[in-house]
Amino acid sequence: MSGDNRPTDQKELRTEEKVREYLKAHPDFFDSHPDLLETIELAHESGGAVSLVERQVSILRERNMEMRHRLANLLENARTNDRLFEKTKRMVLSLLDAGDLAEAVDNLYNSLGTDYQIQFYSLLLLGDLSQMPASKARVVSMEEAQSQIGTLLRTKKAICGVLRAEESQYLFGDKANKVGSVAAVPLSNGNLFGILAIGNADANYYRSTMGTLFLSYIAEVLNRTLPRFNSP
Repeated sequence: MSGDNRPTDQKELRTEEKVREYLKAHPDFFDSHPDLLETIELAHESGGAVSLVERQVSILRERNMEMRHRLANLLENARTNDRLFEKTKRMVLSLLDAGDLAEAVDNLYNSLGTDYQIQFYSLLLLGDLSQMPASKARVVSMEEAQSQIGTLLRTKKAICGVLRAEESQYLFGDKANKVGSVAAVPLSNGNLFGILAIGNADANYYRSTMGTLFLSYIAEVLNRTLPRFNSP
């Protein structure tokens, strides 16, 4: 019996293929035969049948909702970027307006803590404490820093992740036990002069795979503003 049906099946397949190719070549076919749209039925997920027009309307609605979601995400990203730009602008202007190192560090810390809501932050400056202007930044010698956080200083770029306990302790002091993950970037104006570190209680917040564009940008600003305050 199956052998008797095969020629008919093949003929039907060829006919379907011809219809398919014809409709592809004439996408306006149903414009001339709108009555056919109401007679065509398609299987529906609910198990019933719907006309082609209803199916097309349903698909268009789904696509419309998808586009609306995409647009909403784009608008939210735009708003987030606008807020980030305003915060960054305030930080840069406050650093440019600072009259001395103490004011510059105060402005930096205020921006990180208030504007960016960063939980932990630390600025280490390398040099002679007796020759460095007073500020909230911690001043350490190059030799000491190299012995304690040499790996971080030698990277010459921003890094993210979980630090060794002694590295975290050196950067954040008595708050180190609350810091789960860290993003840190060395500061240099031709010569290494410090390191900026920010931290979060969540060990997965700053990950090695995350982007560091923002932190690197802050470092570039500090590289150009802090060295002018390097003498008392």
